[in-house]
Amino acid sequence: MLATGVLEDGCPYDVEITGRADRPVIGSARIRALVEQHTGKPVLLGPLGPRRDVDPGDPQTVLALLRQRTRLIDQRP
Repeated sequence: MLATGVLEDGCPYDVEITGRADRPVIGSARIRALVEQHTGKPVLLGPLGPRRDVDPGDPQTVLALLRQRTRLIDQRP
């Protein structure tokens, strides 16, 4: 899955969400650090839930984290 967005400071990113716990994203060291920083913390998968903990090996939780912590512009399978 590919995701494109902008960080809070205006820096754009374009990453591939791999679904691998050892390397959850490819393409941005800052997004990889964001995922590592929030691993194990709760995130909403949708606007109203359900709530799950961020798991680097779970693309759904990584994408939900990007939706909450960045301005996600586009996502592609």
